[in-house]
Order: sequence, then structure tokens, then C-alpha cells
Amino acid sequence: MYKQFGISNQVLELAKKAEEEVTEEFKKVDELCEYNSLKVLNAFQKYHVSDIHFNSTTGYGYSDIGRDTIEKIFAQVLHAEDSLVRSQFISGTHALTVALFAFLRPNDIFLSISGKPYDTLDEVIGIVENASSLKAHMVKYEQIDMIENDFDYEKIEKRVAKNDIKLIEIQRSRGYSLRDSITLDKIERVIKTIRKVNQKVIIMVDNCYGELVEKIEPTDLGADIIVGSLIKNLGGGIAPNGAYIAGKKELVDIAAQRLTAPGLGKEVGPTLGINKQILQGLYLAPHVVASSLKTAIFASKLLENLGYEANPKHNQKRADIVQTITFHNKEKLIKFCQGIQMGSPIDSNSVPEPWDMPGYTDKVIMAAGAFTQGSSIELSCDAPIREPYMAFMQGGLTYEYGKLGVLKALQRMLEN
Repeated sequence: MYKQFGISNQVLELAKKAEEEVTEEFKKVDELCEYNSLKVLNAFQKYHVSDIHFNSTTGYGYSDIGRDTIEKIFAQVLHAEDSLVRSQFISGTHALTVALFAFLRPNDIFLSISGKPYDTLDEVIGIVENASSLKAHMVKYEQIDMIENDFDYEKIEKRVAKNDIKLIEIQRSRGYSLRDSITLDKIERVIKTIRKVNQKVIIMVDNCYGELVEKIEPTDLGADIIVGSLIKNLGGGIAPNGAYIAGKKELVDIAAQRLTAPGLGKEVGPTLGINKQILQGLYLAPHVVASSLKTAIFASKLLENLGYEANPKHNQKRADIVQTITFHNKEKLIKFCQGIQMGSPIDSNSVPEPWDMPGYTDKVIMAAGAFTQGSSIELSCDAPIREPYMAFMQGGLTYEYGKLGVLKALQRMLEN
């Protein structure tokens, strides 16, 4: 079967060696999966989920008990006072945009303390000019870069102590930057640093790719609001679209008023038959996230053994499901991404090439043979075509499928 799939004995031997070397890390992931499964199951049972919650609403979506119950469950799983979980959010970027425009007013200052946010927020913020950006609405933007993969605590404390900043944003995942993703112990320390000198500023965490990677969430550590996508971790590969905003009740309400309309807020929003998929996706999410972590750990060790730079390394603490591999070679990077596509269930016969993608400053190659367009909890790999030619791989609905995709990617790279 492996031969029919195009995997050589050489690659199989490399895989066998790597798997033997990561058994202890896999055990840790299994324990995490069980803990988070218990957390999710408790939330389902607390709110007495039944098939009545799968029902659909149309039009305004008044009195949708399934939608309202979903938001209670997400709030409990994320340890938040309230949540806004809607298919009306197109993506994580859309949810972040709604939150930023909800909380910020003209002349407010928005500070990013984890460096420049993800590329798709450039035009939202106004780093790249756009007539609808925060900058165009007179919102001021500042950023403090990280130092050696950690926050610049001294600079942050000094800046925040002036008490003129409205909102601080922390991006948990690395995006396309060269820094590491941010672990929760660092987020805890920086929140304590901020609160020592400023009690009022809103602390918002972009939680994309990070949910259920640890036993707690940023809300446990004092974050006021967290934002994420349902076609990433918490959708479990089942939710076809959507995103969430969770945290303090008054902030979630303000965000809801921005998503719908002032005076309507959370009271409207038809679910159009999506409730069952969102619930089932969340139910499966602990296992799917665990599979993604195992896929990343396996890929990391496999590529480390071949001399490539993998981050995180196979035995490092993880902050999200993203695994990077640095090739220092444009062609190897492209071939690896193409191999991930070849190992996918959908469009495996397609050959991705770098292209000018909306929202990105460099050409980007994206491999994602996914059931849901743009899903990054399903195995995918993408990269901006720029030095040091680093691939960003994430996802894997099951470890077995993730492993096969990685083997196909390695095979294509070695053959070329």
C-alpha cells in the first residue's frame, strides 16, 4: 500500500525511526486530549444538549436556542463569561476586525506587544493603506517587537503605565514572522506586568491555532477577550465556517452590537442548519487538536533527523498547532508544500504554485487539500516566498492521515 501511495522504503525507515523517538511526547499529548475531552463533555452535559439544539432558524434568527446554548458551551470551555459564536464571521481575520472596530474609537491607541500582527491585518490596521482601515477611522497604532522570542517586558511596562492606550493585542501564534509562537506562561507574565501599572486597558489575545493545545486558555490568565476561527482548532474539522469572540460579558456584547447592529446584538443571527456541525466539531476538537499536535511532533523529528531546522523541536513545549520547517532553499520549500497537496484527500492531483494572494505582501504558496476551503485544522502547509524559505505546516484530522501527508511531502522533496 505504501508503494502504491508512492512512498519509498527509505522514507518508511526514516518515519519508523522518528516515531520511535517521539513516543514520550505522544503520551503527553494523549493525556492532554483526555483532559480537554472531559472539559468539553462536562460543558455539553451541563447545558443538557439534545437534538432540539440542532434545529435551524432563518431570517432574523430570533430565539434560536441552539445558537444560545452553543455560546454558553463555548464560554465554559474557554473559561469566559460569555461568547459570540457565529457563522456570520467569515474568518478569524473577520472576527478580529469586528472586535477591533467594536472596542476602538477615533484617537484611541491600539498597541500590539507581539510585533506586527498577521499579514491579513495589515489593511485592517492601516499598515497598508485602505480607506476602510482603523487608521482611516483615526485609530492610532503602535507596536512593540519581541526580543529573542519573549516580550520586551520593560518597554511594555513603561509604555502601558502612561494610561493612554485603549487596547493591547497579543498574537499567540507566530503568523509568518520568524519569532516563536507564544506560550501561556509568557502571556501570564506579560498580563501581570500590564496589570501592575494599568487596570483599565483591554487585553485581547488572537487565540487562533492555540485552543486546546494546553489545559487552560488565555482567559484563565487575565485576558479580557480572545478571538479565534472555527475552521481551526475548535471547529474540529466539522464546522464549515465561522469564528468566535469570548471573554468579559460587556465586551462580548459590544462586539455583538458591531457584528449585527446596535440594539440587536446577540438576539439575532440565523443559524441556517449549522448548529449540529458546530457542536459536533467542538466535541471532536480535543482529539483533532491532539492529532494535529502529533502530526507536528512527528514532522519535526523527521525533518530534524535530516538536518533541517524545525520549530518547535519535537520535544519543545508547544503554544499552538503550527510547525515550521526552514529549508533555506526556494525549490525545496515549494516541493515540500506540493507534496502535502499530493498527500491530501481533496485535489491531490493539483500542483500548487506561488501566487499573489489578497492580503499578503509576498507571493504565497498554499497546499490544502481540505474538505473545507481554507481550513487549517485539516493538514495544510503554506509559506511566503521569501528568505529564509520557511514552511508553516499545521493540522491533521487524524494522526494517521497527517503522517501520510508528511511522508508524501518528504518523498517529493527528496525525489527533486
